[in-house]
Amino acid sequence: KMARLKMIAGNWKMNGSIASIDELAKPLAKFMDLTQHEESGEKCFEMLICPPFPLIDRIAQATASSDLLIGAQDCHMNESGAHTGDTSVDLIKELGATHIIVGHSERRADHEESSAVVNVKAKAATDKGLISVICVGELKEERESGEAVNVVSKQLEESIPSGATAKNTIIAYEPVWAIGTGLVANIQDVVDMHAAIRTKLSTIMSDFDDVRVLYGGSVKPGNAKDIMSSENVDGVLVGGAALDAESFIEIAKSANNKCSI
Repeated sequence: KMARLKMIAGNWKMNGSIASIDELAKPLAKFMDLTQHEESGEKCFEMLICPPFPLIDRIAQATASSDLLIGAQDCHMNESGAHTGDTSVDLIKELGATHIIVGHSERRADHEESSAVVNVKAKAATDKGLISVICVGELKEERESGEAVNVVSKQLEESIPSGATAKNTIIAYEPVWAIGTGLVANIQDVVDMHAAIRTKLSTIMSDFDDVRVLYGGSVKPGNAKDIMSSENVDGVLVGGAALDAESFIEIAKSANNKCSI
């Protein structure tokens, strides 16, 4: 069985500017160029950054010769039409993105996106050959009432579209109470939830064992190694720390000890 390739993903949210191309994107691309492969010749890990829509094209062009992957933070489920302020998967793809985050808790909360909406957005992405990063996670009160696993399982069931495979789908578990709060789920909670997610995926996808499940929620250089060395954790989805090249690179370095970095 192939080991699942770790992914270090950065969600810039509504941050960044044209200056970020030189200050952040290019140093990350350079880092990826310097990262040695394992002795087997396999890649050590993947790095994905998801800047705001207007920066995708410029960053993709500025880093085109590197292994750095570019993604979008959302998409519309329709191919085109009267959807003011929305962006189609076709355009996202044309701009050079390969991944799309769907169902981030901030979209679910701020834009009242249901899992049914997340499902059709993920399907729109994968139908066009892009990879969807489907986010799931429980609220603080759901965790405290012992409902966390049920909530996340239900989100998985309703958010993952038909035709989803390990090649076109990544799951990101982000406990909502840990996003941007400085709070981090304790390692045992992370391990338990990732095991529960893997079990749930086995009822939804035939290649569930190859699906990567990332952890997100106040990931920093100081806790990344513990998180990423935990069972069933295949990488991280990073918010604030992804806005600083040095921090994000430190997080990436803890992804794999078989690489000379």
